[in-house]
Amino acid sequence: MPVDTAIPVKRALISVSDKTGLADFGRFLAARGVEILSTGGSAKALTEAGVAVVEVAAHTGFPEIMGGRVKTLHPKIHGGILARRDAADHRAAMEEHGIAGIDMVVSNLYPFEATLASGANYDTCVENIDIGGPAMVRAAAKNHDFVAIVTDPADYAAVQAEMAAQEGALGAALRRRLAMAAFAHTAAYDAMIAQWLAGTQGETFPQHLTAAGRLKQTLRYGENPHQQAAVYLQGPARPGVATAEQLQGKELSYNNLNDTHAAFELVSEFEAPTVAIIKHANPCGVASRETLSAAYAEALACDPVSAFGGIIAVNRSLDAATAEEIAKLFAEVVIAPAVDDAARAVLAQKKNLRLLVTGAMADPAAPGLVMTPLAGGFLAQSRDHGRTAAEDLKVVTRRQPSERELADMIFAFRVAKHVKSNAIVYVRDGTTVGVGAGQMSRVDSSRIAAWKAREAAGEGVTPKTVGAVVASDAFFPFADGLLAAVEAGATAVIQPGGSMRDDEVIAAADEADLAMVFTGMRHFRH
Repeated sequence: MPVDTAIPVKRALISVSDKTGLADFGRFLAARGVEILSTGGSAKALTEAGVAVVEVAAHTGFPEIMGGRVKTLHPKIHGGILARRDAADHRAAMEEHGIAGIDMVVSNLYPFEATLASGANYDTCVENIDIGGPAMVRAAAKNHDFVAIVTDPADYAAVQAEMAAQEGALGAALRRRLAMAAFAHTAAYDAMIAQWLAGTQGETFPQHLTAAGRLKQTLRYGENPHQQAAVYLQGPARPGVATAEQLQGKELSYNNLNDTHAAFELVSEFEAPTVAIIKHANPCGVASRETLSAAYAEALACDPVSAFGGIIAVNRSLDAATAEEIAKLFAEVVIAPAVDDAARAVLAQKKNLRLLVTGAMADPAAPGLVMTPLAGGFLAQSRDHGRTAAEDLKVVTRRQPSERELADMIFAFRVAKHVKSNAIVYVRDGTTVGVGAGQMSRVDSSRIAAWKAREAAGEGVTPKTVGAVVASDAFFPFADGLLAAVEAGATAVIQPGGSMRDDEVIAAADEADLAMVFTGMRHFRH
C-alpha cells in the first residue's frame, strides 16, 4: 500500500546541472538542519553560498573516478535512496552496511539539449549524456513513498512551503507529483538522446520512435470549448510560433497557434519581402514585393472578406508603414521575425491583437518529422521540405512560358504547398489572385478560386485571374480542372504531372494555347 504519511527530510543529496535558485534552496535546507550531500559543481556553488556540504566521496568512502563518470553510482548512495523504511530486511541491510537514508534527491541532468543545440561534435555530445543523474532520479522517484525527488528549480518554492508548514516533512501528494515530474524528465532526456543517435546513424524511422515535449503553457481549450489543449516545446528549437515571444494581446488559443504556424511556415518559403494572410490554416492572400507594405496591400486585395479576423505573417522586420495598414484591419495575430519600435507603438493601440516575434525565420529545408494520431498508433512522415526551381520544370506544351509566367508559376507552386488539398492557386505578378482549398473535387477548387477572384474584383471589373498562372498541388486527373482555369483566364499552368490522362490534359492546354510545365513533385496537404 502507498505510504500516505508525511516524511521528514533529514538528509538530502544535491547534484544539479541547472543551478537556478540553488543557493537559496540550499540555505533553506541547511537552516532546517538538513544534512546536505553534494558533488562537484553543486558542492562548490553551495559552499560559496555559505552552505555546509558533505562531499559524496567522503560519504561513500570512495573517490570520484574516470573523470567524474563514476561518483554517485555506489551502494551507499543508491541503498540510501532505494531502501524502504517500512521493510525490516531493508533496515537490517542499511545497518549492516552502514547505509544512511537519503530523504530527498535534488537533481537535474547534464545539459544534453544545450550541448546539441550548440553544434558540439559527437564526442562532446556523448560526454554530456548523464548516467548517474538519471539513475538517482529514477531511484528516488520509484521510492517516492519515502524519498522526495526534485528535478525542476521551479518546484523549490513548493517544497520549501510544505516543509515550513509540516515542520520539515513532505506529504505524500507532493512526493507523488514530484515523482511523476521526475519520470517525465528522464523520459524526455532519453528520448532526445535516442533521436540524436538515430539521426547520426541516418535512421529516420528507428524500431522505437520516441518523442518528448516540454510544457510551455496550458490553453483555455482546444479547437472547441469542450476540448483540452496545451503547448509543448521540443528542442533544439526551430524558430516559429511555439518559441515566439508574445509582445502584446490576448492569450493565444489553440486555433490561433495552429493558424499562425501555417502562416509563418508559408512566408518562410520566400526570399523577397512577403506577407501571408491566413484563415483556418489556408492562405487567403500571399504577395511578394519590394516592401512589406506593398506586399501587404496586394495580399489583402486577393480576398479582403476572408482576411477579416485572420492571421498575418511577414518575413522581414515589421515596420511602421506596414503596421499602419495592418491596424486598419481586424486581425487575430501578427507574427514577424522582428518588430521595430515604431511598428510596435502603432500596434500597441490594438490591445487585443496578439503580436509575436520569433527572432528568425524558419528554414523551409530543415528536416523533421510530422506525426498524426491514429487509433492504436500514429503516422510519422518527414516534413514536406521539397522545393521546385526553374531548372526542375519540364515544359510539356507547344508554347513555352514567358519569364514572368515562369516566376509566377514557381511562386504559385510554393504557395500551393501550404494550401489544403485539393489545392488550386492563381498568381499574377507575385501575388495570389485566387485560392481554392480543401475541396473533394479539384475542378471545384479551380472554380472556387476563380469565383473568389471575381468577388474580390467587384462588379464590372476584370478579375485578376485573367492573365494569371495557375498551380495545382497534384496532377489534373481530367482536363475539366484545367478547362476551368482556362475559363478563368489563366495563361499558364504548373502541376506535378503523372496522371494516366496527361496526354488528354496536355492536348487541352495546347488547344487553349496555354503554357504548361510538370514539376514531378506533388504537395498533398491533408
